[in-house]
Amino acid sequence: MSINIPQALERLCYRYPSPLVDTITEHEPGRRLVAIKNVTVNEEFFQGHFPGAPLMPGVLMIESLAQVATILLMQPRDGRPAGRAFLRGVDDAKFRLPVVPGDRLRLEVTLGARRSQMARARAVAYIGDSVVAEATLVMGLVADGTGGIREGVTMDPTSSVHPGAIIGTGTVIGANAVVGEHVRIGRDCRIGASSVIDGDTIVGDGNEFFPFVSIGLIPQDLKYQGEPTRLVIGDRNVFREFVTIHRGTAGGGGITTIGNHNVFMAYAHVAHDCHVGHYTIFGNAATLGGHVRVEDYATISAFSGVHQFCRVGRYAFIGGFSVITKDALPFARTVGNRARIYGLNTIGLVRRKFSQDSIAKLRRAYRILLHSNTSRALAQIEKDRTLQCAEVQYVVDFIRSSSRGVGLRRPSRRLDESGED
Repeated sequence: MSINIPQALERLCYRYPSPLVDTITEHEPGRRLVAIKNVTVNEEFFQGHFPGAPLMPGVLMIESLAQVATILLMQPRDGRPAGRAFLRGVDDAKFRLPVVPGDRLRLEVTLGARRSQMARARAVAYIGDSVVAEATLVMGLVADGTGGIREGVTMDPTSSVHPGAIIGTGTVIGANAVVGEHVRIGRDCRIGASSVIDGDTIVGDGNEFFPFVSIGLIPQDLKYQGEPTRLVIGDRNVFREFVTIHRGTAGGGGITTIGNHNVFMAYAHVAHDCHVGHYTIFGNAATLGGHVRVEDYATISAFSGVHQFCRVGRYAFIGGFSVITKDALPFARTVGNRARIYGLNTIGLVRRKFSQDSIAKLRRAYRILLHSNTSRALAQIEKDRTLQCAEVQYVVDFIRSSSRGVGLRRPSRRLDESGED
């Protein structure tokens, strides 16, 4: 039976940069494998081990034997590699003779006890009839959900994808990424190196997770007792480096949701039971406490924090380094610690192609809100027919439905004399 050595070694979760197996001379499927390693003076490790007295390191002899064990383990009867392997431990290792350039190592590996996630193998290296090294290798086994191949999915050999995870076609999973058992990922996603996606997490199509994100882990809530909760992410979101998003808690509805076309810059954090709409932007290290609702097209700038149970209205702009302890009003610029209203988010509204008439009505409505008692201001706005439009009515409804209160503090004249754009 012909064995493709490079293909088989791709099933090893890690390896020395060059294969250390030259050819296979004997193969008893599922039981024993004998391979040859020709040791030449051109091996790069001889340059430093040792100058003037080249000697093959014992750790590389173990690596050679581990590669032979991987080839043996990854050859099922149908000839197609299944799963991946890694060296989990070495027992009773003995190095009896030096190995130098010109030696021809015969590497013999015989399988012992094998379970679903671990196998033991007796490994011996010979030069001629003399034993030069021997050990018992403990090999960890990682099964792939479809016999080592997922149709249409590109997975780095070092990634760890649970067999129970569902991965859509066109998705690419990077080096050392971890995907948990209950994760469902849509089509054409990109999962960066060393990312973690775990828990009961549903991810839509076309999402991009940059390296080191942490998605779907348990919430940072001391009341959480391991109950099943979820995270649901829509389509075409971008999660930059070190973004963290936690799933929900039983007391908060049991679910965290992220909509479509959102951008989360590096180190942004979304806590448990939050609900983020569509087309939002989170600056670097922007943070949501638990139970926060962020509506469509809102922007939360860098290093700003939103207190738990707050809302951020549609098209709201929260400036950098702000602290939001009450609901942030839609269409407005909210900035500072504690936050104040700095007029209408005119630039954002123009970019989103709001009509000049709607912008003018919103500006007048906010002028009334910022210069009058809130109850009287709402009554005045609702009575003024010249202010009637969907955007102004949404602001009124947002304020009336607020359970936490809205942030309507004006900046002092020293900070902003006009309070307008």
